[in-house]
Amino acid sequence: MASPSPRHQARQALPNTTLGEERQSRGELEDEPATVPCSQGWEYDHSEFSSTIATESQVGIYIIHLEVECRWRQSPWEAAGRGLPWEEAEAAGLGRDKVSYSPSWRESLGGLLSGMEWDLVCEQKGLNRAASTFFFAGVLVGAVAFGYLSDRFGRRRLLLVAYVSTLVLGLASAASVSYVMFAITRTLTGSALAGFTIIVMPLELEWLDVEHRTVAGVLSSTFWTGGVMLLALVGYLIRDWRWLLLAVTLPCAPGILSLWWVPESARWLLTQGHVKEAHRYLLHCARLNGRPVCEDSFSQEAVSKVAAGEQVVRRPSYLDLFRTPRLRHISLCCVVVWFGVNFSYYGLSLDVSGLGLNVYQTQLLFGAVELPSKLLVYLSVRYAGRRLTQAGTLLGTALAFGTRLLVSSDMKSWSTVLAVMGKAFSEAAFTTAYLFTSELYPTVLRQTGMGLTALVGRLGGSLAPLAALLDGVWLSLPKLTYGGIALLAAGTALLLPETRQAQLPETIQDVERKSVPTSLQEEEMPMKQVQN
Repeated sequence: MASPSPRHQARQALPNTTLGEERQSRGELEDEPATVPCSQGWEYDHSEFSSTIATESQVGIYIIHLEVECRWRQSPWEAAGRGLPWEEAEAAGLGRDKVSYSPSWRESLGGLLSGMEWDLVCEQKGLNRAASTFFFAGVLVGAVAFGYLSDRFGRRRLLLVAYVSTLVLGLASAASVSYVMFAITRTLTGSALAGFTIIVMPLELEWLDVEHRTVAGVLSSTFWTGGVMLLALVGYLIRDWRWLLLAVTLPCAPGILSLWWVPESARWLLTQGHVKEAHRYLLHCARLNGRPVCEDSFSQEAVSKVAAGEQVVRRPSYLDLFRTPRLRHISLCCVVVWFGVNFSYYGLSLDVSGLGLNVYQTQLLFGAVELPSKLLVYLSVRYAGRRLTQAGTLLGTALAFGTRLLVSSDMKSWSTVLAVMGKAFSEAAFTTAYLFTSELYPTVLRQTGMGLTALVGRLGGSLAPLAALLDGVWLSLPKLTYGGIALLAAGTALLLPETRQAQLPETIQDVERKSVPTSLQEEEMPMKQVQN
């Protein structure tokens, strides 16, 4: 999560002989205020954030002193801006601690004290937004890497790598001494975060039967919603970006400790031929559930027979997602669905203009509205199925965008209601996508498939801010684009097979056989076969 950019304002304009006298600016021709460079430095607005990646908190204090001096010594300021020697500047009452924050002086001093703050405004304001771009670029790479590696080396092992990497890199980001260091650590943090976001859900489902998969999937996503709401409170209380980044990173520490009690997926172990380890986990699971264990029917030899039918011959690859007809059909449809889910979700999150709320209220509102959407998902996927729920929630998102096009700008209350409803539908679509996709792919390729869909999904999320720029062509075009993509994804979701009350496929052959049970009694995990 990149730190928010500061609001900044130019101080009182000083005489400038290079603008206005020779030609009119574009703004003047359009009866708008003329834009001038930040030639006198700048003053940061700390009313909302005490410190961001654009400036440290102490900069605001120094710049106030500098402003006071400038108001009474405009001539020395102009002279110093053109390279006044240090002695003359100090004689004029402008010490080194003050003048170091003027861009022109910093250039003449060779970057002295530049490590104290980054000044990501004016000509460098693009670097502030670039930090978010770097982060999401890391998420794209991490989704692909962790998806493949967790199918190759196991879920639990890669989950530990993701947690430790996130903790270490998050702390390094908070301690960054330069923008380059911050950009690198945030990019790597994005890669690590992508790891456990795509590993946790499949690992849960691979230990559960169909009766408990739905409630576990929805319950785990509810903790995401709790984190969204808690972030609003933490962000309100902690206004300094370093301490805020530290506060949201430290919860990874108990997450690392909790992995001591998290078992490796027995399904994955069987497909890899690790019979002894799978047998140990299964025995432990049976004891925890209070199930009687018969040594003869649950022996290691019996488990080996099951593993022989599930073991894969070669290592998984992303090409395997497109080698066979049915798996190729599933992959292509999931790619479109995930792109639409992310594109519309982040489009709604970005389109908060006209709501009349600050950043903390918006965060809290959008988090709170996700709670009833979880209940909607639970009931819908349980009784209507995954496919209809996915299509319906995306359709609701598209209708929310479309209806907002018909609401005038004066009807702010209705616009707010529609935005909240759209956010609820988009969050429901997100929750369903994780559950649905995890059930569609076989165990040998489940994480690889999740990596592919997460990659395309994050690409959609990265393109969402660019679609907002289409308002320069037509004011309603961004909403029309978001809604149109969501509608396309809704139609594509109907082409996917239903997985409600269906056995989780273990191999590619299971997917191609199209065997879909029709009742809860037919849900028999391969591990249960050893008891027969």
